[in-house]
Amino acid sequence: MSESTRKHKAEAPKRLRFGVFVCSTSRFEKLQRGEKVEDISGDSIEGFIRNAGHTVVFKKIISDDRVMIEESVRKVLMSDLDAAVFCGGTGITPSDLTIETVMPFLEKVLPGFGEIFRRLSFDKIGSAAVLSRAIAGVAKGKAFFCIPGSPDAVRVCFEKLILPESPHIVKHARE
Repeated sequence: MSESTRKHKAEAPKRLRFGVFVCSTSRFEKLQRGEKVEDISGDSIEGFIRNAGHTVVFKKIISDDRVMIEESVRKVLMSDLDAAVFCGGTGITPSDLTIETVMPFLEKVLPGFGEIFRRLSFDKIGSAAVLSRAIAGVAKGKAFFCIPGSPDAVRVCFEKLILPESPHIVKHARE
């Protein structure tokens, strides 16, 4: 790590406030019907954030719906959150809209996030990693992460990218 990176990380906030959105039409519809929903990835995200000393302000399951995702992004932009995670809806099926919906709100995109995630995924799953679409960026001093919904993808994103770099990202986004 370079000396300037070390200095920036030392100056970054130590505790961040996260909002978590799990984008899953099937889980959202179950919730609407009053059924119990298993949310392995969402629960893992909460655990990773809390175990790192950060705060999960809320976790919400939403549908793979453009309007619902847009409303969620606007909620984040008007909040006192530091970071938002959108988990799921990042594949290539017609119903996967998370990235296309979040991207226009971002002031700066961090292409390295998705590039490194796919490289790490390639080491585990091989060429199928090309189907993965993960992005990160910033808007109004907040970090945004759009990640795949599989539990293994969540683990890789949090252990290798989000937890090590989110305070650093927020620091620079607010300069």
